[in-house]
Formats: sequence, C-alpha cells, structure tokens
Amino acid sequence: MTLHTDIPTRDQLEWLIAARDRVSVSVYLPTTAVTPQAQAGRIELKNLAGEAVRQLEESGADHAAVADVRESLDDLVEDDDLWAEQARSLAVFASPGNVTTYRLPNRLPSTVEVSDRFHVKPLLRAVTFPQAAFVLALAAGSVRLVEVTRDGPPYPVDVPGLPTDAASAVGKSSIADRSPIRRLQGSEGQKVRLRQYARKVDQALRGVLTGLELPLILAAAEPLNAIYRSVNSYPHLVRAGIPGSPEGATDAELAAAARTVLDEVYAHQLAELRERFEERFAQGRASADLATVARAATYGVVDTLVADIDAQVPGHVDEESGAVTFAGNDASSYGVVDEIARRVLSAGGRVVAVRADDVPGGGPVAATFRYAF
Repeated sequence: MTLHTDIPTRDQLEWLIAARDRVSVSVYLPTTAVTPQAQAGRIELKNLAGEAVRQLEESGADHAAVADVRESLDDLVEDDDLWAEQARSLAVFASPGNVTTYRLPNRLPSTVEVSDRFHVKPLLRAVTFPQAAFVLALAAGSVRLVEVTRDGPPYPVDVPGLPTDAASAVGKSSIADRSPIRRLQGSEGQKVRLRQYARKVDQALRGVLTGLELPLILAAAEPLNAIYRSVNSYPHLVRAGIPGSPEGATDAELAAAARTVLDEVYAHQLAELRERFEERFAQGRASADLATVARAATYGVVDTLVADIDAQVPGHVDEESGAVTFAGNDASSYGVVDEIARRVLSAGGRVVAVRADDVPGGGPVAATFRYAF
C-alpha cells in the first residue's frame, strides 16, 4: 500500500487562510490508500458536497457561483486518478473557479464548512505534527528510504540515482582498500569515501524530498551517522535518530523505532510550548483568553498561537479592533480560531494545532506575545 500525501507548505497555507469568497466550501473526509476500498470515500465526498450546496442555497448565495462549486466537487467524485492515489484523509477547498485538494497522513473526521473563507484548522494539525515520516536507513553496504505512517505499514520509496552502497558510489571495490586518497589512507581515507557516499545519497534524496516538510529520521551507525548529518541539505532531518546499523532491520522494525522517535520529538515540543507559555504568562506576555488573543493577533503581537484542532467557535473577528462576536454555525459566520490563526501567520507568527488537553489554560487557544499586551 502506497500512501500518497501532499501536505501544504506555509505559503500554500497562508494563501488558503487569506482567500475570500462568499461561496467558499471546506470539506474533510477520511480516505484509504487501498484503491479497491476507495468507493466509500467517493460516496462520503458526494454526501458532504450535497450538504455544502444545501447550505449555500439556503444562504441565498449566487446561483451561478453555487453551480460552479457543485460542478467542481462532482468532478472530484468522478476523478478515478484522484481516488487511485490517496492517504488517510482528504481536504478539499472549493470556491468559484478554484478547487484545491490535499491528501493528509493523519485521519480526520468528516466535516463540511461553508463561509466566506476556508476552514483550515484541521489542516494545521498535519502541518504542526505530521503523522508520517521518512526513514533513511544508511549503511556502508546499503541504503534505502522508507516512508512511515502512524498506523499503516511502511513502504520503500523509489529514489532515482540513489547509490547502492558506499564502495560503488566512489568507484571502488571496497572503501577499506589501502590506496591513498590525497595522502589519506586507513580510517581517514575511509571517512573521506563515506563522506563522498553521503553527499551522493543527499543529492539523490533532493529529487524526492525537495518541497516536502515531513520529518526525516536517520538510521545509521557511527561514523556514518555523524558524516551524513554534516552533509545533509534537507531542513527537516530530526536530531534524534535510530542508532546502530540498519542493515539487519526490516522496514517494519525501522517503522516501529521511527514512531518512538516521533513521539519523543512531539512530546518534547509540547513540553517546550507549555513551559514557554507559563514563563511568559508570569511576565504578562501570554494569554489563554480568546478575546485577548484575538486582539493581540489583530495587532501583530502574537509570537506563537496554540489552538485546539477540534474546537468549533463560529463568529466574527473585527478587522480593526479584533473584537470577537459569537454567532451561529451557518454560512454567514466563520471559525474564529481560524481567523486568529490567519492573522498570526500574516504577521509572521507560528501556529501550532494540538488536541484540547495540550492547550495551555484549557481553552480553545493560548498564545505567547512578542511583548506585554
């Protein structure tokens, strides 16, 4: 089973958050990478699209605009290529003249939102804590790239140009031969060859990893572990790795070790967020009050926003003052937390989407400020 994902970059996320159209539809639904079982996803999207159209019609939206969105969603339902390559969730954003989809590695419940802007908070979870990663299993005698998900089986990734081993990568029968390399031989000469090997691996991975933001976990023994880290160009290489030679490990064993690494990384990030919040709260530079955070986001004061991915807070946020007005969940309102996130991102801040128990203060949002507010 191949899991096909395309998590949005920050630029793509900012575009989604900034988009405005009275007829804007956001749909999330669980999917499967098992093609024969994709029919359930098609049916669910068709049902959710019908609900979106119903809400739009009841709101009095322009008939031509509604028809355009309906046609775009119907096209997705009938797109065989789309359903042949899926992940665990599908996010769909449709407005007149535009439809954008993202295939996500984490499983999200079915949701449909209609407003004058897109509902992106569930998408933020995939950006904040990707539930997938790559494992680079690197040894002198072999190298392979494996994609790992939270609960699915791992699978090898085809990497064009990836060396098969260190010796062939440097044109030698063995990296242990005694021929000098610019007067270096023995262990020093081996390290030079391993570094050449590591560079070729890194260069090959660029063709697969460029533009992605999934964590890369290195499984390697020393000195290859340190050597590869010194030449790596992928910005999302995880500091913690899987120690020891991976040559005898199966993909499933590597996946199990990688999930442990990811859990530790995410737990550490959450602990740091909570510690920073408590420290700044004592300094008057943090708040878990929704109204206060909305005003701070409007004035560009928020440094980091922590948001509950599941909280539903329909309403409006005043463009100038940041005052929050709560409203019913219909096509005339939008997600207040989504709007706060948009303003934080637009001002260069960071947005972290978490589960309710991980939000400091116990509310739908918590934020640290650049200065006392």
